[in-house]
Amino acid sequence: MDISILGATGSIGLQAINVAKSLGIRVKAIAGGTDFQKMIPLIISLKPDLAAMYNEQAALSLREFASNSPNFPKTKIVAGMDGLLDCAVTADLLLNAVVGSVGLKPTLAALTAKKEVALANKETLVAAGSLVMETARQNGVQIRPIDSEHSAIWQCLAGAEKESVDSLILTASGGAFRNKNKAEIALLKAKDALKHPNWDMGAKITIDCATMVNKGLEYIEAHWLFDMPYERIKIVIHPQSIVHSMVQFKDGATLAQLGNPDMEQPIQYALTYPDRLPRATKPLDFCEIGELNFTAPDFDRFPALDLVIKAAKTGGTMPAIVNKVNELLVAQFLRGKIGFYDISGYLAEAIAKHSVMPITSIENVIAAEEWATEWVKGLAI
Repeated sequence: MDISILGATGSIGLQAINVAKSLGIRVKAIAGGTDFQKMIPLIISLKPDLAAMYNEQAALSLREFASNSPNFPKTKIVAGMDGLLDCAVTADLLLNAVVGSVGLKPTLAALTAKKEVALANKETLVAAGSLVMETARQNGVQIRPIDSEHSAIWQCLAGAEKESVDSLILTASGGAFRNKNKAEIALLKAKDALKHPNWDMGAKITIDCATMVNKGLEYIEAHWLFDMPYERIKIVIHPQSIVHSMVQFKDGATLAQLGNPDMEQPIQYALTYPDRLPRATKPLDFCEIGELNFTAPDFDRFPALDLVIKAAKTGGTMPAIVNKVNELLVAQFLRGKIGFYDISGYLAEAIAKHSVMPITSIENVIAAEEWATEWVKGLAI
């Protein structure tokens, strides 16, 4: 088996490359966004057939570097969405780890080409879950989740009949502000939100963890991945991030998947499924852990989570709107243009103003995202 990795220069992409190397899996294609310099050592190391830069100028810079470097690998360099789509269908398995709604089209392209898909791009299912899952069903492809929470549920459900499941329980660390009160949180900046206590992730996802939007997006993902009604998906705060998620069964049993806060385990499981191969890692030491705590989410301190849950239940284009508006607002928060609670405030405004439409094609999703983009542009930020 060989693989393609979209988002190769990001946190998940780099960890996926480490896993692939350790397993002897060839990385046949890689794709990045705007930083072509981060792609250079990856191309030299991996010697992929294909390398894409989503940013056209970055692709030109990478081509120029390659042409001026006699010993540079003979990797074909492509650009833009067409380049991502080429990468998506080049190998046996697509590992999609890009951030944002740009990940949707490559996922659909891979599924249509009957490629296996390991998915770390939340927006694919949040914005167009019905389209994606129907495309997967039509082409006989099972989507392999990489998010630790969804991987945990996937592992707990192994061999179980859907009818035996009572509910899915998603665990959340609570993010960087989990021990702060509302007044303290209101004064904190992006640099504070980026200090996640448990996980090393990219900036956008780390901010989403602080607002708890991330858990709302995972709530939507779980609905589509496991064909589970929203009413039977629960969220609990678990600050240790040892229990990655759980499944409660109708007979009263609860199965949990436990592990250190380490993304390479779910990445490896997605690549080797259904096999479990050895991996050099420190096993859990339960005596060292000592205790595991669980509490209910606090919607007063983290109102964005409640907004995303309500958007999920509204359905249609509303999740796509919330996803895109949040993506743009997080970018503004990272630039210091808005405050922490402005994210949930503007999300609430967007939800109130958007007229929901059903999703019958990818064009509906694109139109919703265009509406969201124009709406955010119209804000006095």
